[in-house]
Amino acid sequence: MRRLVVTAFTLLGLVCALAAADVANPPDMTRARNLSPEVTDRDGRLLRAYLTKDGYWRIKTSVRDVSPRYLALLKAYEDQRFDDHFGVDPLAMARATAQLASNRRIVSGGSTLTMQVARLLEPRPRGVVTKLFQMVRAVQLEERYSKDEILSLYLTLAPFGGNLEGVRAASLSYFGKEPSGIDLAQAALLVALPQSPVKQRPDRHAIRAAKGRDKVLTRMVEEGVVTLSDARVAMKEGVPFARQKMPLAAPHLSDRLVRRNPGPRIVTTLDGQMQGALERLAAQEVAYFDDGATLAVVVVENKSRNVVAYVGGTDYWGPAGQIDLADRARSPGSALKPFIYGLAFDDLILHPLSMMEDAPTNFGEYAPRDFDGGFQGQIPARDALRMSLNVPAVMVLDRVGPLAFTLMLQNAGAKLVFPAHNAEGPSLPVALGGLGISLADITMLYSGIAEGGQAQGLRFLADAPGAPRHRMFGAVAAYYLRGILDGVALPEGWAMGQGLMRGRTIGFKTGTSYGFRDAWSVGFSNDYTVGVWVGRADGTPRPGRIGREIAGPILLKTFELLPPDKRQAPPVPAGAIMVDNNEQLPPSLRVFTRETEPKAQAAAVVPPPAISFPPNGSTVPLPDAAAKDKTIMLKADGGQGPLTWLVNGALVGTFDRFQPVLYAPPGEGIAHITVVDTEGRSDTSEVRFKRMQ
Repeated sequence: MRRLVVTAFTLLGLVCALAAADVANPPDMTRARNLSPEVTDRDGRLLRAYLTKDGYWRIKTSVRDVSPRYLALLKAYEDQRFDDHFGVDPLAMARATAQLASNRRIVSGGSTLTMQVARLLEPRPRGVVTKLFQMVRAVQLEERYSKDEILSLYLTLAPFGGNLEGVRAASLSYFGKEPSGIDLAQAALLVALPQSPVKQRPDRHAIRAAKGRDKVLTRMVEEGVVTLSDARVAMKEGVPFARQKMPLAAPHLSDRLVRRNPGPRIVTTLDGQMQGALERLAAQEVAYFDDGATLAVVVVENKSRNVVAYVGGTDYWGPAGQIDLADRARSPGSALKPFIYGLAFDDLILHPLSMMEDAPTNFGEYAPRDFDGGFQGQIPARDALRMSLNVPAVMVLDRVGPLAFTLMLQNAGAKLVFPAHNAEGPSLPVALGGLGISLADITMLYSGIAEGGQAQGLRFLADAPGAPRHRMFGAVAAYYLRGILDGVALPEGWAMGQGLMRGRTIGFKTGTSYGFRDAWSVGFSNDYTVGVWVGRADGTPRPGRIGREIAGPILLKTFELLPPDKRQAPPVPAGAIMVDNNEQLPPSLRVFTRETEPKAQAAAVVPPPAISFPPNGSTVPLPDAAAKDKTIMLKADGGQGPLTWLVNGALVGTFDRFQPVLYAPPGEGIAHITVVDTEGRSDTSEVRFKRMQ
């Protein structure tokens, strides 16, 4: 009895010692963690991978990433009882020992896939001690990980020649495809290569590689895993004699994301198919440039602000090709003019039908001229923006203020770069491109127009939360801008071809920077916003190359790559002044002029108008159906008369301050009542008209 107790305690001590040794000396997983950073699209398709720190293509591979046929071949050839053993297969070890004794050479190995994983994790010189070490490690791995996790480690770490490790890296490099799509011959080759990755590299030893593959196929026929006919067909297939290039989609964005987000796998918001189509389009378009110019394109989904395609340049491995030109600040020319008008619309100092004077005008020492050197005279603000006239735009900026304009852009999330000599802050030339902004940021701003004047930072990562929204201007101003930009004429020659068949309405604006250095076109539909920049990376002038002719067609071609819009255009917002002609506008909006000092003083004396009836948020009883008088009275305090009244954007009329204003509601419902004085100041009241029982 005493001997039995001693034996039990001895065994218990041994077990405890082994358990303590197991905890104190776990498998070294360093190589498994040293993976190639990879960037994928939103559906997990690989866009770009990078070498590991030790110079290998080692892309994480799981069981789900490879073909089931490949897995079947691998297990049948390497470890038939992989799913059943505990890391070491005694039957396989006995068989290998017997074959070695009878044949005096190694006929088959006794290593399991788990033991091979142990060897791949911690490489050591061959020998009996090493084999025993691998057996211990295999048991430890089986204790810690599931069978699929162990198999995934093998799929990630197995050598395939040169600096290729793992099945995904080998399949992408040798076949140009993911291992989930390989055929029987390719699967057999990938099973054979780790047996002798140096001597059987297909890019250097194609004949040996073919023999190794055929050996696997022959054995699989003997094991009943593959039919003889399938094996014969696979043996006739050639082996790759050169390595393919690794995927290189969205390289500029990938570089930026990898620098900012360390980790083995980054899932972006990009659509891989759209990215590929856009890169092909960019390569086609840049081939027409004969002066070393390149281009950048950004495509954004308006509702989510997801970036679905991103081209930072067209020749990544060329001179200056690794500069991300979609993220580089350049002069936008006239491309920011819509936002100047948007502020003026929002302040009720301008309407699309307001008349403006396009004539020689001095703003101190600054005297802008239109692009063609001429002037248009009297012109509606709508047409002034569509024609991108310079004097009206500077005149509007003079009213809203350069500082207010640039602060609005910065508050919306745009990073602006001002000339070094401009120490006094933003000035009027910013209307015509006197600052720097990136293509990504200007595309972000335009998507804000499409979304009712609400700007929001772009999303590049699939798991990133949505950025906060920032108001650039109200829904009315955004609605006016949509109507104006939707009517911009197409580039010359475009309407002669596919432009007539546009399946969506596109509002867009073009711009050309000083010296023809940068050509821009930015536009939006209901669902998407696209920004295009064309120029040279070094900023060299390109005389005569303007945004309308160079960037505009590329923008329209990009929209043709996008799926049809699903959303409808927004309805007319409350407060929009919907009139047919200039004469129907409130007097203060009929003619836009530069603000004068007497007007500013008068506005300071008289308080702005404030609706006193009906008050905001109230419920107003409708007159009885039998009553003769079915009107209600609108009243306002303050304001520089006469006062103009609108209900739901429809003009009621212009009245003297002390003249009664009578309005007949058409029926029950919500109404937005607006009053505007001659200085453009306004007040709005939202009420509910309801018939009382």
